[in-house]
Amino acid sequence: MTVTGQTFTNGGRNYGSSSNGYLSSRLDGCTPSFINSEQDIITAYLKGNRSFLDRYVANHVTEQDLEGWLNEKRSKGNNRFVSIQTCEIPSASDEDVSTKPKGGTTDYRKFIRDLTTDVKHLSSIGKLMQHLASYVASATDCDDFTVYVLDENSQEFRMYTEANNLNGPESGIEAENGYVRPVSSTKDPPVLLNSSQASSSTGGVVGLLDKPCNILSLPVLDLSDRVVGTIQFYRVAERANFTEEDKRTCSNLIGMSGLLLKCQEFYFDMGKQRQLNEFLLTVTKSIFQDIVSMDNVIIKIMNYAKRLVSADRTALFLLDPKTDEVYARVFDRGEAEQLEIQASSGSSTGLNKQSNEIRFSTNKGVAGYVAATGQTLNIADAYADERFNREIDLLTGYKTKTILCMPLCIRGKTIGVVQMVNKRNGVFTKRDEEAFEVFAVYCALALHHAKLYEKIRRSEQRNKVALEVLSYHSQASDEEANQLMKTPIPKEINELTDYSFSPWTVDNDDKPLYVLYMFRDLFQQSRFDLGRLCRFTLTVRKNYRNVPYHNWSHAFSVAQCMFMIMKKSSKTKFSLLEGLALFVACLCHDVDHRGFTNQFMVNSASPLATLYSTSTMEHHHFNHTITILQQEGHNIFTYLSSDDYKQVLSDIKEFILATDLAIFFANKGRLKDITAKQQFDWNIKEQRQLGFAISMTACDLCSSSKPWDIQIGVVGVIFEEFYAQGDKEKAAGKTPMTMMDRDRKDQLPILQSGFLTGICVPCYEILAEILPETQPMLEGTRTNLKRWQADAEKEKEKELAREKESAENAQQSGNAETVSA
Repeated sequence: MTVTGQTFTNGGRNYGSSSNGYLSSRLDGCTPSFINSEQDIITAYLKGNRSFLDRYVANHVTEQDLEGWLNEKRSKGNNRFVSIQTCEIPSASDEDVSTKPKGGTTDYRKFIRDLTTDVKHLSSIGKLMQHLASYVASATDCDDFTVYVLDENSQEFRMYTEANNLNGPESGIEAENGYVRPVSSTKDPPVLLNSSQASSSTGGVVGLLDKPCNILSLPVLDLSDRVVGTIQFYRVAERANFTEEDKRTCSNLIGMSGLLLKCQEFYFDMGKQRQLNEFLLTVTKSIFQDIVSMDNVIIKIMNYAKRLVSADRTALFLLDPKTDEVYARVFDRGEAEQLEIQASSGSSTGLNKQSNEIRFSTNKGVAGYVAATGQTLNIADAYADERFNREIDLLTGYKTKTILCMPLCIRGKTIGVVQMVNKRNGVFTKRDEEAFEVFAVYCALALHHAKLYEKIRRSEQRNKVALEVLSYHSQASDEEANQLMKTPIPKEINELTDYSFSPWTVDNDDKPLYVLYMFRDLFQQSRFDLGRLCRFTLTVRKNYRNVPYHNWSHAFSVAQCMFMIMKKSSKTKFSLLEGLALFVACLCHDVDHRGFTNQFMVNSASPLATLYSTSTMEHHHFNHTITILQQEGHNIFTYLSSDDYKQVLSDIKEFILATDLAIFFANKGRLKDITAKQQFDWNIKEQRQLGFAISMTACDLCSSSKPWDIQIGVVGVIFEEFYAQGDKEKAAGKTPMTMMDRDRKDQLPILQSGFLTGICVPCYEILAEILPETQPMLEGTRTNLKRWQADAEKEKEKELAREKESAENAQQSGNAETVSA
């Protein structure tokens, strides 16, 4: 394109010349002197008559004119127009054709409404400017326009086209006073050219018409008055020149560019945020649903990180706080977006042969710096940064250009860093940093959970090994089981059904044989695999600890008592499965008892108390029973159906928990109300379960119903266990209960009287109501109670005598002191 004889080129094109003389006259910069004189007079008058100016503006100036003046005032120093008359624009190829709106309209409301509606669909500044130019061209009846967008990085104006979005670097256009001409680069913002300046410059535009044209050039500003581009409008010279009204109209419409750019930025940010949210949701689902190993999580994080910021390669380093090093064992080789775990070959760079990982100190390299400081680094030129370690590039032959490295933190503590290398289109931007900063939070959480998962998995494996070892040492040997299997089971053991029988007199080696006899008598041995039954019985015995009272002998006594009750009671009261659950529950109800009460376990912060907040030991006894049943060759219930098996285990749990005296008091109250009204019915399931629960308590306390000689011997063993607990409490600086205090043995009769009165007698009274066959147990308990009460009375008399003697001694001592005085 040429303007008054000067040749304008663009992209290697020569647009010829023009002979228009108007621009030549403007080039001289000469303005007639009479015009300058009149302007000075008018200016002086207006300065001295502000009221006249106000009235004139109010009555004769339109709002559009005012808005145009304000826009010009805001951009003071940058005259936003260049009006060049009779410029010649030759025809161009179809690929450079811009939209040529016709018709002309200045409906500002429609203009704003349409553009704000359309702006959400415009994905770039170039598209927005082209859309804006189309409206302005229509409003001012222009024949064509050209859009130039300012490249923020190179500070060059680049011509925008629909096909290419933006032309390549060879299309760099320098801004010179608001007009444009081809140059390599510039950082000068565009300003206004007057006609003479425009005529003397060399430059070019792409147009449609091979005719002389007038040009109107305007900078496009954002809300901060920063230039983001330039739009040039063309009107064929033979039609009309650009008028002042055209300038004001363009000023008003282009003045909306800042608002539209802000709207576009808002929609763009919303879209980006929505995409980021969807991306993070996908990441979260993918990573957290598949935390199998740390390496697996690292691979996913690295793949997603590359996608998020369009990086060519990525690396994730974990921080080892013990050695103050960062290390990686997953490496990105840049092959088809796939990451793999590869063995590293040792070298001076810190590659480790044994562990197949790369390690280096936190005072070395970009990753080390970020790990040490917790700061994000965005490096546009890696080799220009002294923190960059070139050894890896030298080793691999890969050229690192740009780097974005960010820390991964949990609770303010750095656990690793992610390093993205070589953005595929330009350099890493602030938007990349912001997006990855959010992504890094999810990455850190995933890595933290992966570490926890690995710890838990290792802990589980250690527990399995420990359980395997303990199971081997805690279960009966095959030799013991074979020996028991070979021992003939007695045909009759009549004393087992005698209420006065002392189970504690049976030798420990004979007790398993007695258990087999009771199983056979109650449930028909043919139902059970003898080998499994022998192993189960012997292993249960082995898992009772060597404590004074809650040991295998106690378990045997409780099981024998239940056997006796079931043998003497009507068979209709106990079904086969219920009887089986009751007998096994009695045999296992205190397995692995430690000789301490539930309250002691809670107060001493025992791990069992952490697992079970209520009925601590009872829950443990049941779970240990299940553990024994799960050992190979120990499940005695294999002959049961699935439903029966579940029911038996459920009943065993309920019956073992019933031995907790805290639960007994609740069961006693409910049963007492029912029996007082004579409404107990074994056919009602709830009442039936209460009956079984009270039977478990009665069997657990069966030593209270035994003859006196047996009973007092067992009480001595019980209190020896209590005193052992009291000794531990004293050692911990605590005061034990009276029943646990070895120094208060004299209180034993009183304590036993209270125990039998408050717990044992009420229990056996209710049991005798629902199972009359157990009346001898109630009578035996009452007989023992009388003995304890008598001993308690004697102890009280002794206590009174001691108190009286102490008082007399004190009085005599006082009298002696008086005489002496």
